[in-house]
Amino acid sequence: MTTATAPGGAPEKPAPAAPGPAAPSLASRIAGLTGHWAVRLALVVIGLVWLLPTAGLLSSSLRDPADISVSGWWKIFDLNGSFPWIIDRSQLTWSNYEALFANEQVMDSLLTTVLITVPATALVVIVGALAGYAFAWMEFPGRDWWFLGVVGLLVVPVQVALIPVAKLFGALGIFETTTGVVLFHTAFGLPFAIFLLRNFFAEIPRELLEAARLDGAGELRLFTRVILPLGGPAIASLGIFQFLWVWNDMLVALIFADSTNPPITVALQQQVRQFGNNIDVLAPGAFVSMLVPLAVFFAFQRQFVSGVMAGAVK
Repeated sequence: MTTATAPGGAPEKPAPAAPGPAAPSLASRIAGLTGHWAVRLALVVIGLVWLLPTAGLLSSSLRDPADISVSGWWKIFDLNGSFPWIIDRSQLTWSNYEALFANEQVMDSLLTTVLITVPATALVVIVGALAGYAFAWMEFPGRDWWFLGVVGLLVVPVQVALIPVAKLFGALGIFETTTGVVLFHTAFGLPFAIFLLRNFFAEIPRELLEAARLDGAGELRLFTRVILPLGGPAIASLGIFQFLWVWNDMLVALIFADSTNPPITVALQQQVRQFGNNIDVLAPGAFVSMLVPLAVFFAFQRQFVSGVMAGAVK
């Protein structure tokens, strides 16, 4: 075996070995073992605390009003028994929901809320998708300046426009009508819709659109056959945001809706003002009002997550 020599004749020293990865310390090993379950435990605790008011509302909606007035909602659990987490069924009743469905004012308000929310959501999604496609893939004079104007409208608060829009709706004869509420929600929902969908549509590969144009597809067919299927997650996310905002809105409904047949948020507020202590109607009404947006969210949950994460990873 020969030994390598330097130019001067002296044996060449072997190169030092590359340092290996440092051994993890005891603290890092403990953190690695406890990190996963600690995070999960913290998320479970936060989720339970977050759901606590909802559980209290459900419990109150199923209890007799006389029991609610003398004890808290947690009394449905048999705290003095051997199994304190077992629900005492003797305290539960469906009479509150029977009274709710027999209340014509509340049921009419639920229908009014649907008649406001569905058109306001559909108009925002349709117009926002068309405008987002135009800003993303169509060329027209001043396109970028128009889009900057749309982005600027995002910072305009709703409260600034209440009085001017009320005067405008009064002159047009649509003040305190369902049409006026729908138009107001549509106008203030469009800037965010256009901004969201334009940015999503702009991420679609140009090659797909060029291939469709080579096959003879016009703008309308390109929009319906290429853009809409690929933009489904973003459109679903927008629909959920708009639906939740309109359904849970109280300020706009309180000002622009018909006071004799208002949406459910205003109707429940009127119930408090008129009767004060009718928890047998307020609790089930609030819970039913909460179930509808929850059902919409869970129905489009997968598309919502995809739309929120779109563009996060390149």
